[in-house]
Amino acid sequence: MNRGTIYLHYQDKFDLLDRLIESHLNEMGEMDEWACELEWKDALVPYFEYFEKNYLFFSTMLASKGAPSSFRTRLLTSFMNGFKYEIDRDSGKNADLTDDVMLQYAGTAYVGIIEWWIKNGMPHPPKVMAEQVGTLLGRSL
Repeated sequence: MNRGTIYLHYQDKFDLLDRLIESHLNEMGEMDEWACELEWKDALVPYFEYFEKNYLFFSTMLASKGAPSSFRTRLLTSFMNGFKYEIDRDSGKNADLTDDVMLQYAGTAYVGIIEWWIKNGMPHPPKVMAEQVGTLLGRSL
């Protein structure tokens, strides 16, 4: 594909990057629709498999010094929006905690563990990551 073909579809390289980011966020958003019906450990397996499958993109966007910080912010916002409906208010375990603090804590932890996993060459399989992170998110939310 040459430069002329790219500019027929995108305004510039930033437009191309923005559309790539939007595409990945939308795909993960579609997973949110059915994953929220599952237990944490099971719900996170497809996400970690998605990160693994798209390792090149996520390693570039999360682990590279030249990557735009806006990606991390958008990813965090996306996860926090998804976590809003997962806060356990019925058991009383979160009675003294505010939603904004809980969401920031859980979202930041989730993005951070994804960054760590990718930067370290995915030292554990997606299923193991999903089980461990699912357990931690279940305790937090």
